[in-house]
Amino acid sequence: MNKQTDYEPLTIKNLPTRLGRIQTISRHIGQDPSQWTVTEVGDGNLNLVFVVTGGGSSVIVKQALPYVRLVGDSWPLPLSRSFFEHEVLLRQAERDPGSVPEIYHFDRDQAIIAMEMLTPHVILRKKLIAGDLIDGLAERLGEFCARTAFRGSDLSLKTSDKKKDVALFQGNAALMGITENLIFTDPYFDAKMNHHTDGLGAVVDELREDVELKCEVQKMLLKFTANAETLLHGDLHSGSVMCTASDTKVIDPEFGFYGPMGFDLGMLISNYLMAYFSQPGHRSENDLKDYQAWILLVIEETCSVFENEFRHLWNTERTGILFPKSLFEDQGHSSKIALKNMLAQIWEDAVGICGIEMHRRVLSLAHNADFEDIEDTQIRASLEVRNLMMGRDLVLQRKSIQSALDLTSLAKRYNSETYP
Repeated sequence: MNKQTDYEPLTIKNLPTRLGRIQTISRHIGQDPSQWTVTEVGDGNLNLVFVVTGGGSSVIVKQALPYVRLVGDSWPLPLSRSFFEHEVLLRQAERDPGSVPEIYHFDRDQAIIAMEMLTPHVILRKKLIAGDLIDGLAERLGEFCARTAFRGSDLSLKTSDKKKDVALFQGNAALMGITENLIFTDPYFDAKMNHHTDGLGAVVDELREDVELKCEVQKMLLKFTANAETLLHGDLHSGSVMCTASDTKVIDPEFGFYGPMGFDLGMLISNYLMAYFSQPGHRSENDLKDYQAWILLVIEETCSVFENEFRHLWNTERTGILFPKSLFEDQGHSSKIALKNMLAQIWEDAVGICGIEMHRRVLSLAHNADFEDIEDTQIRASLEVRNLMMGRDLVLQRKSIQSALDLTSLAKRYNSETYP
């Protein structure tokens, strides 16, 4: 493909012509682009996504749009977010091999990434709504969160490399701004693009009048903006994970940034909890209890795997500037207290982020299908209230919720509550 200086959106019609001569793509789907089949599948909030099939194989082609697709051209966004997504994918592939799709081609000017087609993988959120069980889900995502958190931090990286990377990802400011507003700010007042289910008005008013809650959320926002601890996925919800019955991959890290180590873990747990609370809108009584119990078990196992893997990396790969062995073990001193304190802080941050995200997905702009697919708004609202009230507890009590078992016990309590 000849380099194009002027950005042009891909279409089903022009894609074969524009990408047909790129060998890293055509070697997977055939040298004759006239034989390719192109289908647009993008149902996300920001980008164009196509499945291109030929020769019995398929690739995914993703192109950033110069605006938020969910809203339209009234909300412009820089095309550079595609560059940052590409950069995060490269780092994730290195830090946790096999966790993300393989990249075949990247065009920075056209904001295009062509990558491995994950098949027969399905979006995790769809599987959770359908009531599917996924073997190894907790192990895979617990390892992913631990490995990317540790290996992208000053515990592992050379300090010069880390500082250069922090500076690079400051360029993703537009998407960081979306996070700062949509997650940490907009849910807590009547922002322009907010919306929520009918029947939640009284609960929403109660949350927005809670000054203590808003202050604690802003403390978490300060951590988000000031603590460049590690390179994060930045948007690790159940729509950013694809699974089969026994395999799990992570996708769509365009919100990648340097932030608190607990951010990705907290966001992931929040999506499990929203799946948990929404289940009565999707399951019959016959299998509801068992499936909800499985979701809580996934949360507990994910957190256990995260902690165990982080401990392992601490003991085997601690080569960065933070807590160096030259300062501890080489002096005959244990670093166990330092590790314990760091894990406690990561967990506290994860719990706070979890509660905030539980609010955002019900009150802000982009909602979860877990609740939205429940057609009966009265049932939906009754389940969302449980989610919102637990979210508040997580933010306010994050220092006292000291384990995943504490968290799942709280979820069980709220799941039994009935609100007027």
